[in-house]
Amino acid sequence: MKFQEIKGLTTEEIVEKLREERTLYTKMKFNHAVSPLENPMTLKASRRVIARYLTELNARKNG
Repeated sequence: MKFQEIKGLTTEEIVEKLREERTLYTKMKFNHAVSPLENPMTLKASRRVIARYLTELNARKNG
């Protein structure tokens, strides 16, 4: 998800999407430990999306 799309969401939506993305990331990480993922770059992409959500939440909290 692009940063501009995240800015358009409400804080509650961002928190919910962050929770979903973290759950998905954890599941992918465990699956990758058991048997390699077809595309391990999805782990990197998921971490970046989580970081974008957290960045926007911190900006709203501090701003």
